[in-house]
Parts: sequence; structure tokens; C-alpha cells
Amino acid sequence: MKILLLFAYLSFALGNFTLMAQSGNVTGIGQLYTQASSSYREFERKHGGYVRTDNVLMHYLCWGNPKDVPLIWSHGSFSHSYELAGLAKLLNDGGYYLIAVDYYGHGQTPIPEKEVSLYNSADDIRVLMDSLKIDQAIIGGFSRGGYIAAAFYQSYPERVKALILEDGGSVAFNTFNHQMSEEALLIKIKSMVPEQGVHSIYEASFDSPVAAYESLYDKSAGGNQFELLNTIKRKGNQWVTYAGLSDFFYMKDDQQFKNLVLKPNNSPLYAASITMIQPKIIFRNLHVPLLILDPVSDHDPMPFEKDNIALANQFPQLITRVEFAGVEHNIHYEKPVQFSQELLKFLNIVKKETPLFLQKK
Repeated sequence: MKILLLFAYLSFALGNFTLMAQSGNVTGIGQLYTQASSSYREFERKHGGYVRTDNVLMHYLCWGNPKDVPLIWSHGSFSHSYELAGLAKLLNDGGYYLIAVDYYGHGQTPIPEKEVSLYNSADDIRVLMDSLKIDQAIIGGFSRGGYIAAAFYQSYPERVKALILEDGGSVAFNTFNHQMSEEALLIKIKSMVPEQGVHSIYEASFDSPVAAYESLYDKSAGGNQFELLNTIKRKGNQWVTYAGLSDFFYMKDDQQFKNLVLKPNNSPLYAASITMIQPKIIFRNLHVPLLILDPVSDHDPMPFEKDNIALANQFPQLITRVEFAGVEHNIHYEKPVQFSQELLKFLNIVKKETPLFLQKK
């Protein structure tokens, strides 16, 4: 799919481990869409589900044996529940039941009409766990999803078996911004103007789902890329993908981003809530294993290396920090093999240390 970074700050790449079914000699976009629709319906029949919460009708995916150790994943912004789909079999073979949610405005989960925060997303995950009769789970997430995971731990620590944070949730969101000089910060804020062409891909409305599908389809990759259909939603007589989401994040332009950094309490609650999550407070009495997947590069939009090291040193028996040199943000996309290895290594340690009666719940 077309990987276009709407905001370099969070590097919300759409790139996943793409689930590409073979398209044979089919070349027309209409025929590809028909194939994708069939593949998507079949995949959702096997793996998809919805749960009604107090906030929204939330879409989710699950893979594997429900009796295995559950791992619940929250994706990064401008991604969706298919983010770790390419790792599902590997995790299932390792004895893990993978569950991935679409939080507000992503995939098939709408933006709620009422005011919500990232803590409401944590509440939604708790409702999902209750509906699936899961007492405890390994909770993980990437980028904004990592902050949701941290919010979940703060809200429901007794429901967490372990935590996995991929460049998000281990350090306060505005930490680096508030360490910058005023001049450097203003330069950064000015750079947050969306790239040319973003509107046509993410904010546009389309006359048909085929046109929306075509706007995201990556011709160089081939296949029917049926997972793209998870981002397409009907809105009145039109079809949209991520329309309204950048405004929901309050990162539509440099002025919104400036307010989010400098005056978060004057920003809409959902946007402001990511700045209200304070890992130093949340993890002050950490009592579960925590894996921090930490990308380190000269262009890292969230350079939290020193803070992550300090947190890991505070709880050396509980925290495993793994550094990924040369990666800007999206580890599971840029270093899938190493990401998989470190994930399984940590998960297997957690499983070995978990009493059998808890594993079987």
C-alpha cells in the first residue's frame, strides 16, 4: 500500500506485513476490488468481530486458540487492526492468542459522537476482554497504541499479565518537545504542515468504494491487498478512508500541533489525552514484565532513548529494553525479523514465569 507519512512526528505509516492474495492475470482495478472484497469477507468471517462498549461499536480481529495466552494489540495512528496480521501465525504457533483492535476513527471503528480520550479506548479493551472472558492479557501497542496500553495498565493493572510498548507509552508524549529550545520547537511546529497530496489520499471522499480502494492500492506490490478494505467506510453517499482523523488528533496543521504541544488543555480531549499520560507516574510501582522496543536514529521523531534507559534501570528485573539502531519509528515494518525475534523471546519468558492456572484461564 502507499506509505505516506502524514506527520513525521509520529510516523504513522500504513505499512504492515501486507496480506496480499495472488491476483493472477487480473489487472483491472474493478476486478481487483471484487477479488479483494471476497478475500476480505472471508477473512473477517474467520477473524473479525465487533463489541459494543459505552463509547462505540468497536471492530477487532483475533487469531489462534482462545485457550492460549492472550496478547491484545493496539495499532499506531493511521494504521488499523491488520497491523500485526503477518505475525499472527508465528504468534499462534508460539502459543499465543492474538487480538487486535481498531480504536476510534481507524478500520471499521467510527469516531464516537461524544467526547472521548485514550482512557476511553482502554475502557473499550476492558469491555472486549470481559466479552471474550479473558481475565488477564499481555497488553501491547505501537506509537499511539502504546499510550493506550499504558493507559490500560494505569486503569486496570490487575488485568495485565505483561506490557509491550513499541515506541510509545513509555515516555511522556511532550518530553522531547519541551526539552527543545523555543526556536527549535517553533521550526518543528512549522514543519508539521501536511505533505502535498495527503488530502487526496486521506481526507478525500469518493463516489464509490472502488475509487477509495484505488486511492490506497500499491501497484508495485501486486495482489488484491484486501486489508485495505478495512480502512474504507461509507459516509452518507460517499466513501472515505481516514477523513477527519487528523482533525480528531488535533494535528491537521501547524497551529493545531502548536496548541497540542504548548496548550494541551485547550485542545480537544482526545487529542490532549495523549499528553496527559505520564509513564513516570503510571509505572512508579510497576509489577509486571515490560518490553520497550526502542528505535534509535538521527531522524527519530520520538527520541526517548535516555528516558527509556532510565526507566529500564529503575526496574531491571521487570523491564527489557531492546534498541533498534537506524530505525525512525515503525520497528515492526522496518525490522520485521528482529522485531519478531525480540517479541517472541520476551513473550516466552513471560509465559514460563506465568503460573499454569493463569495461562489456561
